Amino acid sequence: MAVYSAVYGPVSMTMNLFITPRLCKDCGTCESVCDKYAVDVFTFEDETSSISVPIMCMHCEDAACIDVCPAKAIYRDANSTVLVDFDKCIGCKLCSNACPFGNIAYNYSEKKIFKCDLCDGSPDCVKYCPTKAIVFESATEANMNKKRILAEKFKGLLELE
Repeated sequence: MAVYSAVYGPVSMTMNLFITPRLCKDCGTCESVCDKYAVDVFTFEDETSSISVPIMCMHCEDAACIDVCPAKAIYRDANSTVLVDFDKCIGCKLCSNACPFGNIAYNYSEKKIFKCDLCDGSPDCVKYCPTKAIVFESATEANMNKKRILAEKFKGLLELE
């Protein structure tokens, strides 16, 4: 069952990046193949179990990062991917503060933000994930409903309401 997704493509041909934590083995492959260092795997443990969740930009439908960027450096392309124009980025970090999931980071040496760009529609994290915990597939009514339900639960856990 997917926790969240990232949208890629026009609405009629929407592709989604789905994460299935129960398949994640915290091997670090997704983190190591991401040339933007935009994937982090977090492991949550208690006395009886643990679960790992790859976290990356979800390219939100209503992206707060776009709304708060004073330089208009963050934009949505024709495929609905949320991207950054690094020539315009002033490094103010408002976008990273606005992201409810913390999926935009700041590179202090370059004085710019960085985030997932979906590798131009062919995400390396998907290609190399040995357990298929990360998949990039067409949206269906069923998987989008699961995504919405789980996103609400995830949102509640993070106290974003």
